Amino acid sequence: MNPESAPQSPSAANARPDHDAVAAAIERRLQAEREKAAAAAQSSMFDGKHEKRQEFRRMIDPGILRPNPRPLALEALQTLLKLAQNIIDHPGEVKYQKFKPTNASIKRLLVDPRGTLEYAVALGFHPQVENFQPYYVFNQRYMEDLKIGAAMIKEALDRELTKEEREQRRRAEEKAAHEAAVAKVKQAFYDDRKGRAMVDERERTARAAAAANPNRSSASPAPSTIADYRPKRRMPGSGQTLSGEVIDVDAEDEEGHEDSGAAPHSEDED
Repeated sequence: MNPESAPQSPSAANARPDHDAVAAAIERRLQAEREKAAAAAQSSMFDGKHEKRQEFRRMIDPGILRPNPRPLALEALQTLLKLAQNIIDHPGEVKYQKFKPTNASIKRLLVDPRGTLEYAVALGFHPQVENFQPYYVFNQRYMEDLKIGAAMIKEALDRELTKEEREQRRRAEEKAAHEAAVAKVKQAFYDDRKGRAMVDERERTARAAAAANPNRSSASPAPSTIADYRPKRRMPGSGQTLSGEVIDVDAEDEEGHEDSGAAPHSEDED
């Protein structure tokens, strides 16, 4: 019997390597290495952009926001963002790639404030003279810096405009509360005047009625004195005055009764 044709045992069959499993393992290892290399490249790219982002952030705050009035600083940042966004959206349009510093609006928003023209230069705009006129022209080599600078302006505007909206809402609430308090005081004042006017009107009506009937008050009878018919009682017993005289109250009461019971003396009897 040929040994090569002999059937193999199950353990020998399991020991044979699975080519599909080996290929899948190799593919997973290669994929992990590719992802690791991509992460390393992205990390190095992030580090470079991080430094640039930090530079633009410092140019915005404190560079622009602190030394300039807040409304002017926010408007200047919006103008810088518009210049950058026009180039990003229309990279082939030459008209969006330069601005004239002598323009009244550009001068007010980018030339006169502190830090704004420096930010434009950091975005990639550089001074040039064309036809004896000064311009700031964008250099396409700085497109990446332009995108990072525009993103940092958006970040700052989102933060600052949110604070501005909160401040405006707070001022509006304070104004509404003040107006409500003033209206309440005015209403109380008007109510008081109205009440006083009603009282004055009643008093004038009463005086007019009294003037129209002058005899009415004199014809009214004067209040009469009401006699007191209540019996006067004394406590029974005897007492002694400060001088030492003894007073018998019961005896005085009996004499009083006798005097009141006696018949009156008449002149006819005499």
